[in-house]
Amino acid sequence: MERRPSVYILSSGRHGTLYIGGTSNLMARLAQHRDGLIEGFTSRYGVARLVWFEAADTMEAVIRREKQLKKWNRDWKLRLIEETNPDWADLAIGLGFDPIDPTA
Repeated sequence: MERRPSVYILSSGRHGTLYIGGTSNLMARLAQHRDGLIEGFTSRYGVARLVWFEAADTMEAVIRREKQLKKWNRDWKLRLIEETNPDWADLAIGLGFDPIDPTA
């Protein structure tokens, strides 16, 4: 996957804690989250599984979509994830990342 602006949702597990973010480089940002290099919410709550993402043409579009999703209620967010990822699989594995060690 080439470097492309994207908005994404990470989860701690099925129906777990959610995090919505936007980035100009999804692969690099996922590596940071998975390696615990981003201090704060995601590292504190173990939120590193990629359960949904959407590419955009510009960072401006990513920022608009990220703000929109953050305003949504939880049920809408869960529905969005389950439309394309009903099993809550870690989509990062399909992008070449190793599975997250559940004991880590």
